[in-house]
Amino acid sequence: MTDDVALVAAVDSTDHTRGVGGPQLVVYGDFECPYTAAAMQSIGTLLKSDAEFQLVFRHFPLRSIHPHAEAAAVTSEAAARQGRFWDMHDVLFRSQRHLESAALRRYAERLGLDLARFESDLLDPAVAVRVERDIESGERSGVDGTPSLFIDGTRYRGPRDPTGLGEALR
Repeated sequence: MTDDVALVAAVDSTDHTRGVGGPQLVVYGDFECPYTAAAMQSIGTLLKSDAEFQLVFRHFPLRSIHPHAEAAAVTSEAAARQGRFWDMHDVLFRSQRHLESAALRRYAERLGLDLARFESDLLDPAVAVRVERDIESGERSGVDGTPSLFIDGTRYRGPRDPTGLGEALR
């Protein structure tokens, strides 16, 4: 089920993508949101199947209800600077009940990141600006909660289980 709300910011080379071919699925998500985690689990199942689509993840931390979501988003962007966005993304969703700053640093260490560089990148204002860019693009596209999904630029509000989402992507 889609509606007439359109994705305002086109996907570009700065977006985090997985998969190739087929429709484009843009997800505005929050690392502390259990609904985003469930949707990402369904999407992961589809990525492991024969479904052809491109996943794009954009940040939309719900600051008012998830106190660690923004720091987790910044953490994933710091990991991205070392080519490890998706690895950190997966760790953060698996560990979403433990997103305090000490835990975030442990995840970076476990992923084998250069910790000095990681710490420096966490403090780089450009990393926070990258997260803010996603938030602003989501707001301009009518995103008001997470997860918010867009298939080929149109808002999708249907089922987020692998079967329902898979049908929508076909």
